[in-house]
Amino acid sequence: MKTWTYLWNHPLQRRVSLMTTVAVALAVVLFSLVGYVMMRTTLVQASQQIALGIASDLAGPAAQDIRTTGVLPADLRQAGNVVVEAVDASGQVLRTPGEPYDLVVEPADLAAARPDGSTVRRTGVSTEGQPYAVVAVPLPGTGHALLVGRSLGPVMAVLDVQRVVLIGISVAGVLAAGVAGVLVGRAGLRPMRQLTEAVEHVTETQDLQPVSVPYARGDLANLAASFNLMLASLTRTRNRTSRLVADAGHELRTPLTSLRANVDLLAADLRRDALPVEQKALVLRDLQGQLGELTEMIGDLVHVARDDTALALAPLDVREVVETSLERVRRRAQGATFDVALDPLFVVANADSLGRAVTNLLDNAVKWSPPGGSVEVRLEGNRLRVSDAGPGIAEADLPYVFDRFFRGESARKTKGTGLGLAIVAKAAEEMGGTVSAGRSAQGGAEFVLQLPGVTTREAVSGLLVPTS
Repeated sequence: MKTWTYLWNHPLQRRVSLMTTVAVALAVVLFSLVGYVMMRTTLVQASQQIALGIASDLAGPAAQDIRTTGVLPADLRQAGNVVVEAVDASGQVLRTPGEPYDLVVEPADLAAARPDGSTVRRTGVSTEGQPYAVVAVPLPGTGHALLVGRSLGPVMAVLDVQRVVLIGISVAGVLAAGVAGVLVGRAGLRPMRQLTEAVEHVTETQDLQPVSVPYARGDLANLAASFNLMLASLTRTRNRTSRLVADAGHELRTPLTSLRANVDLLAADLRRDALPVEQKALVLRDLQGQLGELTEMIGDLVHVARDDTALALAPLDVREVVETSLERVRRRAQGATFDVALDPLFVVANADSLGRAVTNLLDNAVKWSPPGGSVEVRLEGNRLRVSDAGPGIAEADLPYVFDRFFRGESARKTKGTGLGLAIVAKAAEEMGGTVSAGRSAQGGAEFVLQLPGVTTREAVSGLLVPTS
């Protein structure tokens, strides 16, 4: 745990370099160790095989001599650091005359001397402590086993040299692993450093331009792409907010200036009492109207600036939403007539957002309808169409009617915030629909709100997005 904490508290590049160094170093040491063990095993087995060959050649003559004389003859003695002996099951050893070395007998050798004994291969030592590769071959009919030991001195000398070589290779491998770890840490984390520098640049300069990470691949490339998408979203949000603030400041300047002028007029009259009562009443009514417009504009601004992701969505019957909006508009637009025909349509949307959009379309139609005119409301398929018999929208103004604070030449002479149709467009975008403007059959304006929906209540569940 302490090691992990130590590593975690260091920079990522250092951790990667260190872990790469350790991994490569362990691999080098492990391969060196495996190579040494395999070489030792191979050389020892080769010595045992040579000793077994010698024992096989001597087994016949040795058995004959033991049966006839009870001793081993001197001609069984071998040159080249090979020791030849015989041992019975009790541990009694027969040695060849003149042999300067004696093997240390082990229990496995005694087992080989029994009648049911088998050949034994092992490593052992002489009584002087020298290493030997030993084989014990049963000698049938004699009660003895022939021991042949071949000195492992030359093998140990080779292994000593091999050990030194492998230690040198391991040390060199560890050093090379350290260099490789540093290089891998630098090269492998270059895209990460580039992305980190780009993030720091964005943080310091607030420059939301997409970042470039040339060497990024795989997950890091996906991370860079996601970061660029986030920057693009932030850019759009910042531009939209800046435009909204600028437009709002421009639009609020006029009513605030008018309010200030009227308030200054009333304040000055408190000292002089020069205005007649009728004039004061007119100023107060003007103030009330301007405050109402200002309150409406602020409400519209709050709605336009609202975070779309915070909206609560639910299945809605569009007919009920339209009928509720019609009741609201009828109450404040006395004398307006509506020609309504609504087919079934069910959507998944925010009730407040959809209701406000429909209300704004109806208010706009009532506002421009002539006295005695009728507003036509049609819900057909997935389209809600609202049309009036007013003067219509000028061709030059059609591309801009859904822009915030846009008011055509004729609209500037009427009351309004210039945000009503922008709210409709925003609501359509929130629901994945569209809204368009054109000319109605009566010559007035016609707005078509197209919504993604279904015509039966049972099918509305298919519009819901799974939460997991």
